[in-house]
Amino acid sequence: MRTAQLQRDTYETKIHININLDGKGKSNIVTGIGFFDHMLTHVAKHGFLDLDLKAEGDLQVDCHHTIEDVGIVLGKAIAQALGEKKGIKRYGSFILPMEEALVICALDISGRPYLGFDASFSTERLGTMDTQMVEEFFRALCLHGGLNLHIKVLSGTNDHHIAEAMFKAFGKALDMAVAYDERIEGVLSTKGMLEG
Repeated sequence: MRTAQLQRDTYETKIHININLDGKGKSNIVTGIGFFDHMLTHVAKHGFLDLDLKAEGDLQVDCHHTIEDVGIVLGKAIAQALGEKKGIKRYGSFILPMEEALVICALDISGRPYLGFDASFSTERLGTMDTQMVEEFFRALCLHGGLNLHIKVLSGTNDHHIAEAMFKAFGKALDMAVAYDERIEGVLSTKGMLEG
């Protein structure tokens, strides 16, 4: 089982995470930001990973530190659970429809972090989550997980649908990328390694 357990405590947030990349999509997520919890539940469910996450942050300031720091911790946990990345398919992509929204997500577990984010929102927040923080979450996740991730909104007018399609598509792409392929010897790279 590819698992990781991490604890990160700062003056702004306290975060504990348990992750199992070979799970069944079970989750227990509490960040104090309802919409964010809802989105992370979709990542777990559609990525078939088990995720236990507790975050306490300075929400009296705003949601920024909590969401960004969860991205940091989740990225580190994914990288730790993958270990040497031997035998994984490395790449995953998914085009996900949700009502009028259509989102594409393409992922490379390359060890070289990059986020391509082609999207905009028409509202300032969804629940108590600032819509600007969707991009910041994925950026933190990429930087600390060594992921090359591209998210592009092809169509959509409802911000809830657009955001939800992003998180679901990421979960589906991650599930593909971390899957094993018995034909792969070592890692899927002519360099013989998957890191910077």
